[in-house]
Amino acid sequence: MAVVALVVFSLLYLTPGDPAAIIAGDVATDEDIRRIHARLGLDQTFVVQFGRWLWALLHGDLGTSIFTNLPVTQLIGQRIEPTVALTLCTLVVAILVAIPLGVIAAAKAGSWLDRAVMSFSVLGFSVPVFVLAYILILTFSVQLEWLPVQGYRNFRDGAWQWLRHLILPSIALGTVYVALIARMTRASMLDVLAQDYIRTAAAKGLAPQQVLIGHALKNAAIPVMTVIGVGIALLISGAVVTETVFALPGIGRLTVDAILRRDYPVIQGVILIFSAVYVLINLAVDLSYTLFDPRIRY
Repeated sequence: MAVVALVVFSLLYLTPGDPAAIIAGDVATDEDIRRIHARLGLDQTFVVQFGRWLWALLHGDLGTSIFTNLPVTQLIGQRIEPTVALTLCTLVVAILVAIPLGVIAAAKAGSWLDRAVMSFSVLGFSVPVFVLAYILILTFSVQLEWLPVQGYRNFRDGAWQWLRHLILPSIALGTVYVALIARMTRASMLDVLAQDYIRTAAAKGLAPQQVLIGHALKNAAIPVMTVIGVGIALLISGAVVTETVFALPGIGRLTVDAILRRDYPVIQGVILIFSAVYVLINLAVDLSYTLFDPRIRY
């Protein structure tokens, strides 16, 4: 996280563009821009700016938005619900769909079912998120009129209305994640199914479902869990595009708006929050290995 903080601040400091000029407007004079620089502290050296920002960060202060004059933590708090809802729905649905697909493909290796799952995985990797999102909108919103085109409803407005506004974004965001997990599940399962203890379990008369779920899947879970953790980065980056296409008022949309306006404190705060979530999730995934392989505990 310390490295992320330094890199993020350095990149934004070196990026072309002057937020003071954007705030001042097209008719502003050089003196107006200098006054805004002084007010925002942008006229100070890199070391001084970074030191002040890091000191505030250590006290839980992500800074204040240049354009709205609101605390960054408040802006993130206002936008976090749609992003969390979208990410959790996508994650749960992707895992529930991808792992069974990978297990079935491995159990039926070489069959038409296996080829169908792998073809879907290749297609899922190949189609960009925004392209799939517009196809879903055209099909299910414009032509069939089954689901809303854009927007977000709070869960307190009704569970069905909340879910209706998340179905298409979750599918668009989760397709590449499903493809990734399904491919890894299949590959890991094929390795495990070739082991001697799997043949021994089958020879002892265990049902195929017991062999697949009770023996093979548990031992194949570690690579799958690793991919699930690493794939969180896909969800985080894809959420920015998905929220923009579906007009979801989440953190991804906040990030895009902040980038367009050169709102440095908001960009830095959002990236740090995303990085912290990514680090913590991967830590949880690493710790979960002990549930699947007791040898790791030693």
